[in-house]
Amino acid sequence: MPNTNKKLVPEARAALDRFKMEAASEVGVSLKQGYNGDLTARQAGSVGGQMVKKMIQQVEQGMAGK
Repeated sequence: MPNTNKKLVPEARAALDRFKMEAASEVGVSLKQGYNGDLTARQAGSVGGQMVKKMIQQVEQGMAGK
């Protein structure tokens, strides 16, 4: 299966990394730069869930004209 996990805008990598670190700190998960394979599935899921929650919130605010 081909790798489809490519960034549409490669220049956005730094902003996405900052976004991920911010989401992790909000749910109390300590991330380090680079590999974070020592995280539990629960921790990784909570970071991903927080990221999605924040993205949905930003889109909703944009749609509401804020």
